Amino acid sequence: MQRLADIVCVVVCAVLLMGCGADMAVKKGDKFFSMGEYYDAATQYKKAYAQTPAKERQLRGQRAMKMAECYRRINYAQRAIAAYNNAIRYKQQDSLTYLRLAQQLMKNGNYKEAEKNFQIALDSLYGQDNKDLTALARTGLESARNASEWKKQGSKYTVKRMDIFNSRRADYSPMLVGDQNDQLFFTSTRNQAQGDELSGITGTKNGDIFFSQKDDKGKWGRPETIDSELNSALDEGACCFTPDGKTMYLTQCQTDPSYPRYARIMVSQRSDASWAKPTELNVTRDTLATIAHPAVSPDGEWLYFVSDMGGSLGGYDIWRVQLTGGGNGVGVIENLGAPINTPGDELFPTFRPNGDLYFSSDGHPGMGGLDIFIAKEREGDNRLTIEHPGFPLNSQGDDFGMTFEGLSNRGYFCSNRGDARGWDHIYSFEKSEVTQTVKGWVYEQEGYELPAAQVYMVGNDGTNLKLSVKGDGSFEQEIEPGVSYVFLGTCKGFLNHKEELQVEPVTESEQYTLQFPLANISAPVLIENIFYDFDKATLRPESATALDQLVKLLEENPNVTIELSAHTDYKGSDQYNERLSQQRAETVVNYLIDHGIAADRLTPKGYGESRPKTIKRKVAERYPFLKEGDVLTEEFVLGLKEAEQQEQCNQLNRRTEFLVLRTTYGLFDEKGQLKAPVKPRQTDEPAEEKSEDLF
Repeated sequence: MQRLADIVCVVVCAVLLMGCGADMAVKKGDKFFSMGEYYDAATQYKKAYAQTPAKERQLRGQRAMKMAECYRRINYAQRAIAAYNNAIRYKQQDSLTYLRLAQQLMKNGNYKEAEKNFQIALDSLYGQDNKDLTALARTGLESARNASEWKKQGSKYTVKRMDIFNSRRADYSPMLVGDQNDQLFFTSTRNQAQGDELSGITGTKNGDIFFSQKDDKGKWGRPETIDSELNSALDEGACCFTPDGKTMYLTQCQTDPSYPRYARIMVSQRSDASWAKPTELNVTRDTLATIAHPAVSPDGEWLYFVSDMGGSLGGYDIWRVQLTGGGNGVGVIENLGAPINTPGDELFPTFRPNGDLYFSSDGHPGMGGLDIFIAKEREGDNRLTIEHPGFPLNSQGDDFGMTFEGLSNRGYFCSNRGDARGWDHIYSFEKSEVTQTVKGWVYEQEGYELPAAQVYMVGNDGTNLKLSVKGDGSFEQEIEPGVSYVFLGTCKGFLNHKEELQVEPVTESEQYTLQFPLANISAPVLIENIFYDFDKATLRPESATALDQLVKLLEENPNVTIELSAHTDYKGSDQYNERLSQQRAETVVNYLIDHGIAADRLTPKGYGESRPKTIKRKVAERYPFLKEGDVLTEEFVLGLKEAEQQEQCNQLNRRTEFLVLRTTYGLFDEKGQLKAPVKPRQTDEPAEEKSEDLF
């Protein structure tokens, strides 16, 4: 009898200890949950559930519900489904249970079961004053009923998993950058990320930003760590870049022992090839709100982001704020509102260079989890339409984080489709389209690219855009058939240059190329391809093309006066060379006057051999025996050993140039007062005839 009593005592003690252990695990789990550390919380809740006796049905149901909520938040869909079903089995469901279960079933591709549970959710919500939950349940029901057919229909997209970028952990939010889109930045929780601790949110290391470089043959290299202070032991997430590629905005998750984890947007500047330590961009004074997933508009003027701050329509909405102070300051924030934002979550905004906004959402009808959607302006009334690009770009899992390779509809995105742990991986995508684009380069005449330039684009269809250029001075823009465009290249310290383009319909994709050589207003500008008869001032016929371009330049810059100068080599006497060069300069001026340029805007000057050419770096690249800064004096030229090199220098000295004297011609009246600007004519002339007024 004593042995039996001892056994009973041991069993009772064990049960009591298990109960104490379960309660302690729940307390730990609740603390982790309050901090947003859902992986650690799930571990504790699972332990508590396992230690709860089967007869304690209410407790088991409550702890199953806690597990389900954690698994849902860390994308463990299969485990979340099992936990929600256990909560229902133990009759511990609430008004959200069937909705959350149905959403997880969608992510698992079980559309029939999801449809049934969305209907139960709608029935349970009937009569309750909760429009948001009801709207989500109705959207989910529509999705469950149509997802199989959408998958069957497919689309013109092709999708391929990019194993070169992926690891055994999560890899997400790819972003292309570089003048040739030859660098890919993305976030990864792979083992090479900084820090030694595992995240309480995911159970993996905190994310760092990595990058891959494309080689000369167009092949991507293995991802590399970034050797700078950009990354830290904290969690660095989705990033984006300004159009010039010199500023990066990124998400960083902060930790505080007393508060839940929160995300904020940081800014890093690139100096040469290195990224500086990020500093916080103060978007809002709401210190408890999440601010994440930055995206810069194609014109570089707006920063789009995701937040759950007050005023959101759902859990997370897409907002925007105007960038000021070189991108380090912001203006007033705006919620994008409907139809983009919904009672669900809208996340990961990004832009196609043509201006279309891509984002991911679980609040619009989709195939499960986060689906990618496209917001476009409808022609005619500028109202937004929301487009679902279909399968296989979208799937039953989470699909998000688009980035585009130029104006073509191809690039990279990420998805956790087919991954039982919910970890994201990078995929490529491509959709064949007939597109027409224009690519242009803005550069200094006889010089290099001008990355500080801007190009204004006006079309007779109402287009009026300001385009930023890349680091190589280039820009690229989609154009529409049947439209006439005017492009104006501008840069501080340079004269404007205008190009016109009439776009005809095509059956295959086509790209037009434009050049914008800008004349410096503070240095002599060479007029190439001006030819005179030997030993005379008579212009040869082949000079007309270059001179007509000069006429066009002066017409496009009507407030400019110039000195038109001619130069000779050292051969002949000083007096002869000066007289000949003066006559040649006057000949060019007369040509300009005959073609409509006012005489008082032109000053002819012949310098003879007195101003030998100074070599610029661009010219030195064409002549290996010369270097930047060389002055082609008679002594320098005769000091060259080869006769051919001497003749090449003499040719460089025999030149015609212009120098800007004033940029205020015609702006003031006789009293020195600024004239009133000319008002646009009030006529019924076609839009293409008014395009210059828009500049």
